[in-house]
Amino acid sequence: MTEETGTTEQPVFQIQRIYLKDMSLEQPNSPAIFLEQEAPAIEVSVDVGADALAEGIFESTVTITVTAKIKDKVAFLVEGKQAGIFEVRNIPADQLDPLLGIACPNIIYPYLRANIADLITRSGFPPVHLAEINFEVFYQQRLQAVAAQQADSTLVPSTSTAIN
Repeated sequence: MTEETGTTEQPVFQIQRIYLKDMSLEQPNSPAIFLEQEAPAIEVSVDVGADALAEGIFESTVTITVTAKIKDKVAFLVEGKQAGIFEVRNIPADQLDPLLGIACPNIIYPYLRANIADLITRSGFPPVHLAEINFEVFYQQRLQAVAAQQADSTLVPSTSTAIN
């Protein structure tokens, strides 16, 4: 509550802009790879991030790397980073990280999926349609990984001996 008015300020969550921040394509074995008859094995990695740009303004990013291999040869490697600028104000501190780690990536990801599918198709390969991502589960897994890493780093080798 503000002291002057006695009212609670309303939470604000608005998209300011969604944009493609980075996109790269590598085809190290072209054109020979186009002669292969075997379907490629596809590997996908995902990363999300968020940075404060100004008071109440945040950039959220989703990065996807798609690697397609036929046997031991890379057919293509695509990496895309889609970003969004969000205005976030009057949100409780304990809700800010989940908002930036779950809600923002959920908004950004469909744009990135479409951009990656388009680039792969325009590169001469069959389309790759990325699956939906449950960013809430992804967020929880990241929290668990960070907690496990912190637990490992706080373990100090014991130099004491047992007393009988």
